[in-house]
Amino acid sequence: MTAIDRTAYPRPGAQLTTEELHGRYGLTEADQDFVKIASRGDIGRLTLATMLKARLNFGYFPVLMVIHTGIITHLAQQLAVQVEPSWLIPEEASARTLYRYREAIRTYLRVAPYDETGEQLVTDTVLAGAKTMSDPADLINRAIEALKEARIDLPAFSTLDRLVNRLRAEVHEQIYDTVAQRLTNADLVALDTLLIVPPDAVTTPFNRLKQAPGPATFNTIKLWTERLQWLSRLTSPDALLKGITHTKQCQFAAETAALDVGDLLDITRPGKRHTLLLCLIRQTRARCRDELIEMLLRRVRRTQAAAKEKLKELQDRHRPMEEALIAILGQVVETAKEHDTDAGLGLNVRRLLMERGGVEVVAEQCETVTAYHRNNDLPLLWPIHANSRSVLFQLLDLMDIRSATQDHSLLDALTLVKEHRQVRRDKLMGPIDLGFASKRWVNFIVKERTGKTTVDRRALEVCVFIHLADALQAGDLYVVGAENYDDYRTQLLPWPECQKRLADYCENLAMPQTGEAFAAMMKEQLTKAAANVDAGFPANTQFTIDANGTPHLKQLPTTKQPIGLAAFVEEVRTRMPERHLLDILKYVEHWSRYTRHFGPPSGADPKLAQAVRRYLFTVFGYGCNLGPGQAARHATDIASAQVLRRINAQHIDANKLEAAMSDVVGEYARFSLPKVWGAGKAAIADGTHVPLRENNLLGSTHIRYGGYGGIAYHHIADNYIALFTSFIPCGVWEAIHILDGLLKNRSDIQPDTLHADTQGQSEPVFGLCRLLGIMLMPRMRNWDDVAFCRPDKSIRYRHIDALFTRDIDWQLIITHWQDMMQVVLSIQAGLVLPSMLLRKLGSYNRKNRLCLAFRELGRVERTLFLLLYISDPQARHNIRAETTKIESYNAFLDWITFGGPIIKSGDPVEQEKQLKYASLVANAIMLSNVTDLTEVMRGMAADGHPVTPELAASLSPYSREHIRRFGKLVLDMDEIPPPLNPQPLPFAQS
Repeated sequence: MTAIDRTAYPRPGAQLTTEELHGRYGLTEADQDFVKIASRGDIGRLTLATMLKARLNFGYFPVLMVIHTGIITHLAQQLAVQVEPSWLIPEEASARTLYRYREAIRTYLRVAPYDETGEQLVTDTVLAGAKTMSDPADLINRAIEALKEARIDLPAFSTLDRLVNRLRAEVHEQIYDTVAQRLTNADLVALDTLLIVPPDAVTTPFNRLKQAPGPATFNTIKLWTERLQWLSRLTSPDALLKGITHTKQCQFAAETAALDVGDLLDITRPGKRHTLLLCLIRQTRARCRDELIEMLLRRVRRTQAAAKEKLKELQDRHRPMEEALIAILGQVVETAKEHDTDAGLGLNVRRLLMERGGVEVVAEQCETVTAYHRNNDLPLLWPIHANSRSVLFQLLDLMDIRSATQDHSLLDALTLVKEHRQVRRDKLMGPIDLGFASKRWVNFIVKERTGKTTVDRRALEVCVFIHLADALQAGDLYVVGAENYDDYRTQLLPWPECQKRLADYCENLAMPQTGEAFAAMMKEQLTKAAANVDAGFPANTQFTIDANGTPHLKQLPTTKQPIGLAAFVEEVRTRMPERHLLDILKYVEHWSRYTRHFGPPSGADPKLAQAVRRYLFTVFGYGCNLGPGQAARHATDIASAQVLRRINAQHIDANKLEAAMSDVVGEYARFSLPKVWGAGKAAIADGTHVPLRENNLLGSTHIRYGGYGGIAYHHIADNYIALFTSFIPCGVWEAIHILDGLLKNRSDIQPDTLHADTQGQSEPVFGLCRLLGIMLMPRMRNWDDVAFCRPDKSIRYRHIDALFTRDIDWQLIITHWQDMMQVVLSIQAGLVLPSMLLRKLGSYNRKNRLCLAFRELGRVERTLFLLLYISDPQARHNIRAETTKIESYNAFLDWITFGGPIIKSGDPVEQEKQLKYASLVANAIMLSNVTDLTEVMRGMAADGHPVTPELAASLSPYSREHIRRFGKLVLDMDEIPPPLNPQPLPFAQS
């Protein structure tokens, strides 16, 4: 049976806040009139009102005795009924009366009882949903939504659970039978062989399927190239899984990856084990292609970085040579001043050159210096690239790379480079279509000599690899059979489907539905904002523009602290009760039931003894970075290290941790204290460096932080609670991932304003935020270096005209309005992640018109933001205050992960889970702190201490002085150790 806690099935009995009581259980005039007409007496009226509001809030008629007394009291006050909440009509004694009440309520609300029609609706809904969903809790939630939309009473949970599980099993059995009928005997033998340890190996091929990639070294690329070849030789899953939805295949693959060999061998259902294995093989192949492409990109970027470092080294080394050549030039100029005749000048110049080693030596020095001037690192790329070219070619031989545009010049050049990879001659006969390359590259590759056009083979190869990496990252090229590097256009909603959503979407955002009207609106906003800032410039004492046109802003004054703050904080600290971290996790689980999301990947109930207890200890061990080994050593009576590892691998994944975080956020949002810190309408995003062991693909050395690792990218609300956490590689522009957290956030707090630092913004991000209805307000370190864009070439400003250095191409926005809206509606539908799109838009491909359109819209939106930034001191103050909060959150997480700062796992999935564990612990502590702070301040107010919103705003839920992480250590001085016994060991005589 599915645990009711894991579903959205409504249950009475919870205590509600005053706001929730008024919002959910307020009686309208129509409600009160209905109650008066349909019931008699005070008890009857109260009973009918209770049943009415219960049906509205729960979707069914619960047993009256389980409804919280606070709800009944609230209803009695509205009805002016002087009765006790326990005096409702007893169900066992007045069945006919209650039946009449239920029928009257159904008529009044225009709802129907659950009967054959309702069962058929649930059946159709679940059968359709089970084709894309596996978790019974998700299917039950889908059925509940369908019944509510149809205005049909919800049946008992047990009825719903039995029906949903039976239908789900039928759908799965059909899938297993379909695959089983397609399998040949050779397929069966090949799949079962994956679960057997070969004679010359120490583990099964199934465990090899679940291996995580290492760093992008030569050995790893060779190993992963062999891995893809091995995967290609396995039973091909494509034809066997035909007709099974992509979502279902991904769910089956996730379920299989969480199992051990023994678990799979225990599956006796014909076809099930083989279906699960085929789904895992399909996903592993796709991910292996992604991982190899990622390694290719990293090797190419490393080659480029090494060439730049070599260039800088050469420039430093040749600086004395440059100075000597400049000195020679100076002497030549002086000689030219002293001699009037060309003959005398020539003799003296030649003498100067001979003194410097001769014409040939000076000419060679000039060529050496000239070769690397203007940061020309192109000649330095080949020697670095040559070291890795063989493994990169082997990698590309396994990839089916195709163009997402009409331009095939890069693929044609790649084919040519592949054909000539073993050729020893340096020159190829031209011409070759280099339309994909810049003019600088063309001049470096193509040589015109003696009337013939030749191509430098080595330069061409390096150029192709660099542009290949750019095109794969931008989406202009894609890899067939990959996941992240497949053709992203296939993931977009078709435009006819977008048209169905467009009107409602634009109406919700108060946005026109055509490109022309949208561009006109944006132009009007920009024109008006610039004019207002220009008119207010004389009165703006904090903003100036110097004679060079450079803008300057004065530093904001320090915010004054409220009177009595020190005494208030000290009193709060004194009254805060001491808590142990494990107790906090236990209390928060009792309030929010966040462990309800944990369980086997199949969605079945966990068959664990004391499951909640073990889940809590798993969260503690992984969230504090103790690891399963150390956590188990300090609590041997709860679980062994092996059990904790199994729970982490099979019962808890990233999505379940996110759902658990959302549950805690929901309880946190019910308190009034967080609203003093922030309204929950803004979020703050920032990344912080996380050390890693050098055994994984995502890790690298970060230039800013100077250490090896990755970036933990956090989104917190303006009331401090953590909303979302992700793990991204070093070197990636953080703005690419800034929107993922907001769109993946499923909690009760849904911000529409986003703060970040300089790394969290770019022109495409500003443009995408505008179309998603998100206001981006970053703290930009280099705001004065950013170009302001003029709304029209003809407009000039009296005071701030020097700020505007670009014009907006409105026609570009109009032309690609449909393309941009197709992308945005696909993101809104959950088909495409913003990070995937921004990774492509961030490449600034000059041929990608969609990228240029988003960038142009971003220039408009960023100019609007900058105009607000320079003219509104309160906006600057808010940005500074909000971005400071996430710095405190990063320090808070450091305190939580007291087991150590380094993430030990090399698996990207486990690395992300590690961060989400810590964020879940952080949210649990914040909810506990808000609970305690609320009670403390209530007590202080009762005792006569001043408690004001200004004083409460100075607190934060990150306080930790009252929390014990290590337990209580006991030192028993009465226990006497045994005496020392330094006697010699009884060694045997040789």
